[in-house]
Amino acid sequence: MRKASYNILPSTEEILRTMGEQIKLARLRRNLTVELVAERAGISRASLWNVEKGSPSVAIGIYAAVLHALNNMDKDLLLVARDDAMGRKMQDLNLPIRKRAPRKKE
Repeated sequence: MRKASYNILPSTEEILRTMGEQIKLARLRRNLTVELVAERAGISRASLWNVEKGSPSVAIGIYAAVLHALNNMDKDLLLVARDDAMGRKMQDLNLPIRKRAPRKKE
């Protein structure tokens, strides 16, 4: 079977690696074993290791399950793109500007 390829920018790969490291540190700070977190998340130990490595082949649902297994950290996913400053600026540029008709001279 051939390995899947992904069109992921190096900066995004670095973000995934950092996120995986943070998930691993959160697990270690809670003194939870790989086996326990994997069991709670309903995934294999190998999948958890891939999450902790920041593998782009892991589905977002598995990341969410692991975060939930670490004492409901999945609620942090609600912070993703919460304050979309660039999107708001782009939206504001497309807002129609109402023009008034000139005043009638009496």
